[in-house]
Amino acid sequence: MKRLMSMLAFMSTFILLSQTSQAQIRLGIQGGLSVPELSGGNNVISQGYTSRLAPNFGISADIPVAGNFSIEPQVNFDGQGGQRNGMQPITSASLPLPPLPGGGYYYANFKNTSILNYLEVPVLAEFNFRLGGLSLEINAGPYVGFLLSATQKTSGTSYIYLDDKGDPLVEPSGSGVYVPVPPQSFNASTNVNSSINKVNFGIDGGVGLILPVSGVSDLSLNVRGLYGLIDIQRYSQDGSSNTGNLLLDIGYLYTLPII
Repeated sequence: MKRLMSMLAFMSTFILLSQTSQAQIRLGIQGGLSVPELSGGNNVISQGYTSRLAPNFGISADIPVAGNFSIEPQVNFDGQGGQRNGMQPITSASLPLPPLPGGGYYYANFKNTSILNYLEVPVLAEFNFRLGGLSLEINAGPYVGFLLSATQKTSGTSYIYLDDKGDPLVEPSGSGVYVPVPPQSFNASTNVNSSINKVNFGIDGGVGLILPVSGVSDLSLNVRGLYGLIDIQRYSQDGSSNTGNLLLDIGYLYTLPII
């Protein structure tokens, strides 16, 4: 929280200094769709995730520096994570399963979604180019992300397997014949905040199209990509993954009058 307050204080100071120098600052709000995916992964627990859909929204300030160059700090809520469907290792301790000889994991066929929500603060260097009555923006810069919540949501019903090839876990029946253990429910929502690093750091960049609405207001259409440079897992046995997402958003910009 101290880091966040320091970043916000820096942004406020930057805005005040820019106002003093008679720059026309544009304040904005934006929101849209995040398409996150967990990449990397160095073990069976952290591998195999694909993208999911999540919200992204926040506020921004476009601060002119010189010519067509400006600095754009933002504060955004950003949905990260990913999903994995099908045969995968069971990491929940809620199922009373005996330890496997030689270690390893039991497997099951179910849906598993990693829902990671961050408060992200990018600071983007931005270049603006005129295209007739429109403007094209190209931006890039670092961001810091503060974890708000981390949830592992699972669903489905599945037999329990000894491996990813589908060899079933069996138990003796009343007649002495071994039969597969009955299907188990995987419907659960688990708070995993304690297993995820609280701070992430990465790079952010993309392009935007600015459409004038009036003399002081504009609409923006933006496409950006983010990639986290820090492993999200706190413990090595949980694997090693990086966040990353594609952002598609629309925004409204208001140009402050020169004081």
